[in-house]
Amino acid sequence: MHESDSTSGERMPQPRRLPRSTYRLQITPGFTLDDAASVVDYVRALGADWIYLSPLLAAEDGSDHGYDVTDHALVDPARGGGAALDRLVAAAREQGLGVLIDIVPNHVGVATPSANAWWWDVLTHGRESRYAEAFDVDWDAGDGKLVLPVLGSDDDAEFAAMTIDTDAAELAYYDHRFPLAPGSLDELSGDDDLQGEADATGRIRSVLERQHYTLVDWRRADAELNYRRFFAVNTLAGIRVEVPWVFEQSHEEIGRWVRDGLADGLRVDHPDGLADPGRYLADLARLTDGAPVWIEKILEGDEAMPPEWATVGTTGYDALAEVDRLFVDPNGREALEQAAAALEPGSAPAEPAWLDLIHGTKRGIADGILHAEVLRLARLLPELENAGLDLDARTDALGELLACFPVYRSYLPFGAEHLEESRAEAHRRRPDLAAAVDAVAGVLADPRHPAALRFQQTSGMVMAKGVEDTAFYRYTRLTSLTEVGADPSEFAVDPVDFHDRQAARQAGYPLSLTTLSTHDTKRGEDVRARISVLSEWTDGWTTTLAALHEKLPLGDVALENLIWQAVVGAWPASRERLQAYAEKAAREAGTSTTWTDPDAAFEARMHDAVDAVFDDSEIAAIVQRAVDAVTGAGFTNGLAAKLVQLTAPGVPDVYQGSELWELSLVDPDNRRPVDVGVRRELLGRLDDGWQPAVDESGAAKLLVTSRALRLRRDHPELFTRYLGVPAYGPAASHVVAFDRGGAITVATRLSLGLEAAGGWSDTVIRLPDAALVDVISGREWSGEVFVAELLADHPVALLAPLSAQSSQGAQPSRADGHAR
Repeated sequence: MHESDSTSGERMPQPRRLPRSTYRLQITPGFTLDDAASVVDYVRALGADWIYLSPLLAAEDGSDHGYDVTDHALVDPARGGGAALDRLVAAAREQGLGVLIDIVPNHVGVATPSANAWWWDVLTHGRESRYAEAFDVDWDAGDGKLVLPVLGSDDDAEFAAMTIDTDAAELAYYDHRFPLAPGSLDELSGDDDLQGEADATGRIRSVLERQHYTLVDWRRADAELNYRRFFAVNTLAGIRVEVPWVFEQSHEEIGRWVRDGLADGLRVDHPDGLADPGRYLADLARLTDGAPVWIEKILEGDEAMPPEWATVGTTGYDALAEVDRLFVDPNGREALEQAAAALEPGSAPAEPAWLDLIHGTKRGIADGILHAEVLRLARLLPELENAGLDLDARTDALGELLACFPVYRSYLPFGAEHLEESRAEAHRRRPDLAAAVDAVAGVLADPRHPAALRFQQTSGMVMAKGVEDTAFYRYTRLTSLTEVGADPSEFAVDPVDFHDRQAARQAGYPLSLTTLSTHDTKRGEDVRARISVLSEWTDGWTTTLAALHEKLPLGDVALENLIWQAVVGAWPASRERLQAYAEKAAREAGTSTTWTDPDAAFEARMHDAVDAVFDDSEIAAIVQRAVDAVTGAGFTNGLAAKLVQLTAPGVPDVYQGSELWELSLVDPDNRRPVDVGVRRELLGRLDDGWQPAVDESGAAKLLVTSRALRLRRDHPELFTRYLGVPAYGPAASHVVAFDRGGAITVATRLSLGLEAAGGWSDTVIRLPDAALVDVISGREWSGEVFVAELLADHPVALLAPLSAQSSQGAQPSRADGHAR
């Protein structure tokens, strides 16, 4: 028996609320916390259990994502401020919804120095600033100064563009403002603004020499930057939350959210950038008294997280990869590999092996935009000078180990085998470097060595930039597979393998989020669902690609393949959206143009090609034929993938608006405003008994989403286990079905192949003898059922005990169940 609070004098711990599903809302200056409060009734009606909010702390002016935090103590006024958060949470509580909030511990926004008090103070006082310890700066590498890569060049003309405001003690360079160190203007008079003087440039240089920062050509950042960033973004400076006071001050408001009941759980952005993610999660658990925490952790293959981490799971990219591959035809692999290569025989080799490609792209990142990080690592290994390894040799060995590292990072001693795997692979690829690799790897294996700590932070940066942001735009045989958290060398997953993976998820991380779309996905879930159909339509795609190449050759066949897949996958899309995507994709690929040195002629050809879809009737017809060929099967894939994701093990997350067809492309396209009014109206019609067709409106997806979410929310007892359910008959391989403990999911896969084979024929599935209702169609079933009859109305079914039907709202009039 438990003693009561009155007798023990201690407050009894309250059980933590855990979500059954989440619905992600992007809170922006254009969609504030008050706007979010106005849609929580819709979120509840849809069936979601928690709202899941993007970062809320004060961020750079105009930020639409909130990952560039400038003030940890303040809910962003542009997003509504603290009072609006109170109102949103009150509205959520009225609807019975929990609240999950995204937080950003790794970095802060420094694009506008004056907006970030910590950064401004460091610029003003340098190493003596009380906040200097908060930033991860290699002061010695900058001769005691912060290196700020903001100039257009290092020419005198740039300094001529600068002015000094002696009253404010600030330097202005175009829109940039920087503080001046105390005493650095002593030689100037109070009314001397250094404008209109012949020697102004020289005097400005003189003033700058006395600052705690140095302004340099932005191109020098790759090799000379001396502060840790978020990946290669100069305007996001890393902070050291491993320092106790930095953690406390940067998390005071976050802790208040949990203590005051404003947040039930937290989502942690980019934990791999932290010095010690495990320790950070332990600190967060202490701060929040064990509130549930999800982490944005990318797992490679069968990689596991350290078991002691205080987290209930990841944000779901691992689940996304598994679901997508369930709807890819393995028989299409070879034909798609050759489709682009066939366009220019003799000059365009078949797509390179994935591991060879990413080794090259990762090495390019280590030697390029993240070279400053590698050099900093090399400087942490001075003891190897005695072994004959100068700075260049150490840098080369580190670059090779980073390029060969098989996962995002290790957490020594956990994951030490990955370092050994990297060492062995570096030996294979660079036998000339074996001795240096061994010497460097020997030091990196010691968890106590500063270089080992920093290598772990750096390897994830190299992986993300080299793979997600480069190789994914070059490896284009089937672009639905090049998604965040996915390994495109794994082409397809069959139902047996899928069942094994879901059983493992149920056993290991049953509260891990699952997702199909996020604010960071390269393509919306239904773009990928349509593109995956190309694995079944390989002859058609090969012909389509060849016809487009003949009319609009770009001289980069891999990129052509990527762009045309995006056009077909996202159609109908506006000219502006497709042009923006093509430009971003081409520059990320870096094969024919780049961000830093755009090839104007190539980009003009590329933009002309996209324009032709809208302006050239012949090109438009080629694209439309492809769209017509794959759209129906794409709808089937989209409905099936959504139902599988919503009902499989884990906590399903629905990204804002994706309850209708999600045809967005990479950010910022996928952060466009969502028309909730349209969704409200359609949901009301569904609840009145409307059974929509599977068509462009997406209403069928809204039906599937709402029925699955409501069943999970209202009947969690039906989702307590995982068992694959077999089908029998000639089309059994086109069924994926599983029993979650009373709720049974049945979905169609590879529908073009199914149609080509003559349909379901007498394929059957065996259900329990007790009557079940398909909460999507409202029809009842039991025993052995023909799949053709079960899926006559929709390509999916979600079966549950009859008692569960009451939670679904009004139901259509039922036809007789065709059970046998």
